[in-house]
Amino acid sequence: MGGRLDGKVAVITGASSGIGLGAVELFVAQGARVIAADLQAEKGEILERRFPDAVRFARCDVTLEADIAAAIGLATQAFGGLDILFNNAGHGGAPHGAAEITGEAWDATFAVLLRGPALGMKHAVPAMLARGGGSIINTASIAGLQAGFGPLAYSSAKAAVIHMSRCAAAELSPLGIRVNALCPGLIATSIFGASIGLPRDVADQMAARVAEIGPKIQPIAKAGLPDDIARAALYLASDDAAFVTGTHLVVDGGITIGPRSSWDTRTPSPILAAMGVSPEQAQAMKAALIAGEGG
Repeated sequence: MGGRLDGKVAVITGASSGIGLGAVELFVAQGARVIAADLQAEKGEILERRFPDAVRFARCDVTLEADIAAAIGLATQAFGGLDILFNNAGHGGAPHGAAEITGEAWDATFAVLLRGPALGMKHAVPAMLARGGGSIINTASIAGLQAGFGPLAYSSAKAAVIHMSRCAAAELSPLGIRVNALCPGLIATSIFGASIGLPRDVADQMAARVAEIGPKIQPIAKAGLPDDIARAALYLASDDAAFVTGTHLVVDGGITIGPRSSWDTRTPSPILAAMGVSPEQAQAMKAALIAGEGG
């Protein structure tokens, strides 16, 4: 039985760890050949050794257009073309609030999270057109949908990624290139620790903490893992999503469904709490109403 990406060539940025690493492993397992683009050269070279026939590493700083162009060019040089671009590289961005943000911090955040994917699309388009089309996937975030899930600059950039993907889809889908965004929720990676300035080894340990806490604060009581996002990216990259473009796919365990009271009956509704009604009283009132309807 063939893989869902048999014969496809992909470029994945941020490929040496976290979501990007999960995507490399899954895409290869599904038949793709992959350019793993990342700044972490040692980890990237390990990937090459793990998958000698299917992965080539490209050292890539997504704030440098020449690096992006070289990574995408390597797809054609090494594997004959490009079908999939997963613009996944990222970080937590500037931690500043509205009253503290500097121009330099804002620009540095947007250079990675928004400018990088924009230039990735620019350089991917000619290569994809030469193959008759393709799929571009941009990593956004639930922080781009609601306040409270990330710092100001990060959240603003991720919101822009969602809209950029929609606008690019309008332009490119008639040419056979689909463009979509992914909005991960609380995923057990090092990005949370790194975003508050922790050293890489300590940030990696924070991933285990996120995996422990996640199931307790979202409707689906399981840890969000890089593989959960990789599988969503696989769907968007594959022909299974041939009719899907210009949208964003939320993969968050339901954390953005609504306040905790919307899915946890032990948590008081803010409206009922304002009325002085406890969860137990609310349940009793509901039972009485149901019983009355039955009578």
